[in-house]
Amino acid sequence: MIIMKNDLIMNRAISLAKSKKYDSAIRMLESGEHLYEGTFRYAYLMAVICLYSGNNVGAFKNFNKAREIKMRDPHVLLGMAALYMKRGETEKAINCYLDVKDIDPKNKTASKALAIIRKHAGLESFAVWRDSGQVVRLYPPLPSVDFSLKRVLVPGVSIIGALALCFGLLLTFDIFPANLLPAHLLPGNLFPGRQAAAPVNRSAAQFMLTAAERAAPVQLAGVYRHIFTVSEAVETYDRALALFTAGRDEPARVYLNTILESNASDGLQNRAIQLLSFLDTPGFATFQRADNFSFSEAIMEPAIFRGVHVIWRGMATNIHVEDDFTSFDFLIGYDTRTTLEGIVPVVFNMPVFISNERPLEVLGRITPIGAFESAIRLDGISIHQPARFTQ
Repeated sequence: MIIMKNDLIMNRAISLAKSKKYDSAIRMLESGEHLYEGTFRYAYLMAVICLYSGNNVGAFKNFNKAREIKMRDPHVLLGMAALYMKRGETEKAINCYLDVKDIDPKNKTASKALAIIRKHAGLESFAVWRDSGQVVRLYPPLPSVDFSLKRVLVPGVSIIGALALCFGLLLTFDIFPANLLPAHLLPGNLFPGRQAAAPVNRSAAQFMLTAAERAAPVQLAGVYRHIFTVSEAVETYDRALALFTAGRDEPARVYLNTILESNASDGLQNRAIQLLSFLDTPGFATFQRADNFSFSEAIMEPAIFRGVHVIWRGMATNIHVEDDFTSFDFLIGYDTRTTLEGIVPVVFNMPVFISNERPLEVLGRITPIGAFESAIRLDGISIHQPARFTQ
C-alpha cells in the first residue's frame, strides 16, 4: 500500500477520506496542488479518493497521471481495472488484473476480480453484478496515515546548536558544487548582476536537517531528472534554506523543486515540501523583480520551476471571460510589437477584463503541462495594464 510520510496536507486528506468526507479530502489536496502536482503520491491519492467519491472522470485522469510515472504499480493497475469494471469493459480490466498478477502473484484483489469475471461471464449477469454496487470491493485501498509528530518537530537544543554551526560554515564559505545544477541555475550565474534582497525576519531553526537526514540524504535506485551525491543533496537544501531566510522565495522554490525531482531521500523531500508550504504568494507590490525568472529560463526545464511566481510582459489574445473564469494566450515579450519570446496560456479563476490592444504585465504561478511537462501554463494572480509602460 502506498504510504504518505510526514506530509500534513496528504495525511489530512487521507483522514478525511477514511471518514468518507471525500469532497473535503479532494479540496484539501487541491489546496496543495502547486506543491505536489506531477508527483506519483499526489496523483495516486487524488485518483483513489476520486474513485471512492464516485468521480470516475477525476479518478481516471489521475490514475493515468500516476501510471505515466509508475507504469507497473499494482495499486494504480487495480484502480484502472475497477474503473473498467464499472464501465463494463471487462477485457481491459482482465489485462490490468493479469498485469497485477505478474507483479504480485498473491494479490487477493486481482484473484477475486478474475474469479468474479469468470463467474459472471454473460453480459446480463455481469451487468446485474456491476449495478449491485459490489465493484467497490475491488477498489485499491486508501493509503494509511503515517505521521509522527516527533519527526517534524524542531530537534533538541544540543542538535540544533551543532547543526547551526555547520550551517553557518556553509553559508559563510558559500559552499556549493559547480556541477550540481545546470549552468543557468548556479549561484554565481542564477542572477547575474542582481543584488540579494534585504533579509526578512524568518527563522531557519525549525527547517534545519537532523543528523540522520544529513547522513542519508539520497536514494540509490530509481530514475530521476537530477542525480545528487550525498553532499550535493544536503548543500542544495541548505542553499534553499539560506534563500528562504533572506526572503528570496522564488529562487528558493527552484532549489526545492530540484530536490523533489531528484534522487533525494523521502526525508529530504518531505523537508523540501514542508519548506515550500511556508513560502509566500507575492503581489505586484511585494514581488522582488531582482529574482524574476525569464520565459527562456523557465522553458528550459519546467518541472523545477513548478509553482515559481514570475512577472512577464506581453500582449493578450484569444481572450475568454466567464463569471468565474478567464483565459487567454499570452504573447510574452510582444509588448514592443517587435519580439515574441513565446506563447503561454494564462488562466484566472475569476473574471478579468483586459484589452487585447494594450500591453500588460501578468503576475502568475508557473505550472508545467503536457505529457512530458515540456510546456508551461501561468496560473494568474494579478494583472497590470497601464496606458503605457514607462520602462
